[in-house]
Amino acid sequence: MKCPGQDSRYWEGAAVFEVKCPKCRNVIEFFKDDSSRVCSKCGHRMLNPKIDFGCAAYCPHAEQCLGSLPDELKASAGQSLKDRVAVAMKRYFGNDFKRIGHAGKVAKYVEEINRTEQGDPAVVLIVAYLHDIGIKEAERKFNSSSARYQHQEGPPVARQILTGLKAEANLIDEVCDIIGHHHSPRPEESINFKVLYDADLIVNLEEKQKESPSPREHLEKIISKSFLTETGAQVAGSVFLNSNSELKP
Repeated sequence: MKCPGQDSRYWEGAAVFEVKCPKCRNVIEFFKDDSSRVCSKCGHRMLNPKIDFGCAAYCPHAEQCLGSLPDELKASAGQSLKDRVAVAMKRYFGNDFKRIGHAGKVAKYVEEINRTEQGDPAVVLIVAYLHDIGIKEAERKFNSSSARYQHQEGPPVARQILTGLKAEANLIDEVCDIIGHHHSPRPEESINFKVLYDADLIVNLEEKQKESPSPREHLEKIISKSFLTETGAQVAGSVFLNSNSELKP
């Protein structure tokens, strides 16, 4: 199966365009599906500046599609959807820099925890940026940011954002499911949920520590009992206890 986005039968205008070589300014002609072209004058290989493989972050045919791409594009394709979600989240929250900053910190810890726990990178990073996306509607409708209303209002907003970005249906469903109960673990949870939950807990604890610091003993108790992954507990121990001790959840 050929990706419709790269199949010339589905092309409309601007399928062929010209770009100046960044090395010698010679004109290089690109077809829409060219991943790169070599400048006939200086020999510089230039990546197609208009090619878009953001779909590779979730498309089931991505491996087939990416097989012939240069390594530079392969490395960046998996990040594209995540980056678009981050931008969409920032636009949605506007000047609410507190929520934007919170989401960014959660994403940072998600990446750190997931290096060991090995959840689905697309799911865990996207849900990191969108996990609190329901706060705005919760406050507008109920004048409350409580978990109950976040869980209720978050999934529809996340679904709208991800649908607009043309994310795959299964990815959207899983992200929305996690958002819909991200403060309340079920008896059996996926590793994707656990990674998000632990990263969010670390950031929430950091924010509480800045407002009203808790004694070390209290933090030790939380770290030993509240985290869902061993890696999450270890990261929390490093952050709050300045320790590399293996505190298990």
